[in-house]
Amino acid sequence: MELLRLRREIDFFGQRRIATILSVVLVLVSLGSLATRQLNLGIDFTGGVLLEVGYRADADLGQIRSDLAAAGYADAQVQNFGAARDVLIRIPPRETIDAEGVGEELLGVLRAGGEQVDLRRVEFVGPQVGQELTERGGLAVLFALLMILLYVMFRFQWKFAVGSVAALAHDVIIILGIFSLFQLPFDLTILAAALAVIGYSLNDTIVVFDRIRENFRRIRTSNAQAVMNTSVNQMLGRTVITSLTTLLVLIALFLFGGEALKGFSSALIIGVVVGTYSSIYVAGNTALALNVSTADLLPPKKETANDGAVT
Repeated sequence: MELLRLRREIDFFGQRRIATILSVVLVLVSLGSLATRQLNLGIDFTGGVLLEVGYRADADLGQIRSDLAAAGYADAQVQNFGAARDVLIRIPPRETIDAEGVGEELLGVLRAGGEQVDLRRVEFVGPQVGQELTERGGLAVLFALLMILLYVMFRFQWKFAVGSVAALAHDVIIILGIFSLFQLPFDLTILAAALAVIGYSLNDTIVVFDRIRENFRRIRTSNAQAVMNTSVNQMLGRTVITSLTTLLVLIALFLFGGEALKGFSSALIIGVVVGTYSSIYVAGNTALALNVSTADLLPPKKETANDGAVT
C-alpha cells in the first residue's frame, strides 16, 4: 500500500543524477574560487587595525585612500560600511604600529582637509593571534565533522554516517565558496555561522534518516530508492515549515540587524537553503551510492538459550 502511494508523491531521487551533477559543479566552483581568489579574511584572522569612522556627508573613498597613502598608509583598505557616510579602514599588521595611537593618528589625517569625521570604533589584533584563530577555526570545523561521523555511525549505520558528513562538508564548502567568489568579508562571526549550519543541517538529516530507518524495517522491499522517496515525502512538510520559519528570522536579521549581523545572517541564509537541499539529495544520494539496504538497518538478531543446541 505504501509503495502504491509513491506514484502520487514527488520522485525526489528520480532526479538524483541531476542533483549529483549540480552538487559536483557547485563544490568544484567553490573549491576553485577558494584556491584562486581565497577568502577575504577579516582582521580576526589577518591581524592589524580596524577603524570605523563616520562622515557628516557622503565619503569620498578615493580621496581617503590618497590621504592615507600620503601619510604612509598606502596599504590601507578603505570601503563603505553600510551607508555612504560610514567608512571602514583596515590597516594590515605592522611590527612598528602603535595600537593605541593609530586611531587618533588616522583620525587626524582624515580631518586634515577640513572634514568632520567621528571615530566610532578601533580594533587591534596581533598577527600571531590572527594565525592562531585561523588554525583553531579550521580545527573546530574538522572536529565537528569527525564527531558527527562517529555519532551517526553509532546511532544509525556507517553508510548513513558517510552520507551525513558528505552533506555537511558540501554545505560548508559552498558557503565558503560563495564568500570567496563575491569577496565578502570573512571573520569569526561567519565561522560561527558555518558551525551553526552544520548543526542545523545535521538535525534535518537525522530526522530524515530516522524515518528512512523506520520505513526500511516496516516496508520490507529491496527497492531502497522507493523507501527513501517515501520517507522524504513524509518528512517534507516538517522540513519546509522548519526551513521557512528559520529563513523568516534570518531575513529579518539581514534587513534590520545592521552591518554587524549582515555577514552572519547572510551565511546562515545560504546555509539553510543549501542544508535543506543537501539533507535530501547529498546525504540520501551518498547512502544510495553505498547500496544501503534493509539488511543494514535491521536490529541484530538476539541469541536464545537454545541457539546451537543439539536436539
